[in-house]
Amino acid sequence: MRILMFAINDPAGTAIQFCKALNRHTGHSARLVTLETRYTHGWEKDLHIPDLGPDGMEEVAILMREADVFHFHMTCDENQSFGGLKPADHLKGKAIVHHHHGHHDFRSNPESFREKYRRLKRTNLLVSTPDLLKLLPEARWQPNLVPIDDPLLKPMWGRFDDPGQLKVCHSPTRKDLKNTEEFMAAVKYVNRRNVYLSVDLIDDVPNSECLARKRRCHAMFDHMQGYYGVSSLEGLSQGLAVIAGLDDWNRARIAEFAGTGDLPWLTATGQDDLAALLFRLAKDREFCERTGEEGRSFMEKCWSDRRIALELAAFYDGLR
Repeated sequence: MRILMFAINDPAGTAIQFCKALNRHTGHSARLVTLETRYTHGWEKDLHIPDLGPDGMEEVAILMREADVFHFHMTCDENQSFGGLKPADHLKGKAIVHHHHGHHDFRSNPESFREKYRRLKRTNLLVSTPDLLKLLPEARWQPNLVPIDDPLLKPMWGRFDDPGQLKVCHSPTRKDLKNTEEFMAAVKYVNRRNVYLSVDLIDDVPNSECLARKRRCHAMFDHMQGYYGVSSLEGLSQGLAVIAGLDDWNRARIAEFAGTGDLPWLTATGQDDLAALLFRLAKDREFCERTGEEGRSFMEKCWSDRRIALELAAFYDGLR
């Protein structure tokens, strides 16, 4: 099938990774059209409207006409103009997919989206994390992916040969939503106890630099919002000990998808839990290293980009 994805901005670079994995691991052909860049993270692009000349816009028009599937990410839909071209003008014969990633408009009023999909008889609905199923129960959870064999997403040799400070990273896109304040307070608490964590707070840099810096660390903190972020998947793939505040609902859905209840995340649901975990990781390097190895193994066995791409391909095969 010919799949054309649309996003106003690509959420955490996930849409381009879906396209690349589909093209690499399945018989489907996928492209991505984007309109804006809202962060300076330098995620890879495909057909980014501000960068296109007349030939590029003509290619977008051809792809809109010829696609079998329109796959809309976040709040984007067929009425969004892409350089004067509207998917609404090419809906005939297309399967339509709506894919939500936790945009604040969706989280604040999911019922408005549910009503729109009922009215339009749209039933091909995806969400990126299990918690969003509570907001859109008609949807299917489509896990995000990271290309685990990319050199920047493989464990770095020799990280645990240095007996110095434990290196911990945190890469929030929005500090107010990622428990950054609690993380820094937990670090301060641990450092008062003569352990001394070395913290890399990664903010507003290209994704390639972010991955390179994370890869040099021993552990990372995602957030404590009950679910996980793409940052978690990156850290697990890199063999870091990954801390996130997964709640029971998300753990159960993840275990169901992964086929195992033995999940590699270290769970912290509050500042005190987080401080205790950071203290243990700093004092017990073998535990930290073993946790990271388990995370990498989990990604290889349960969450590879190939598996995710094949799951998404099966979803497309069942579209109506």
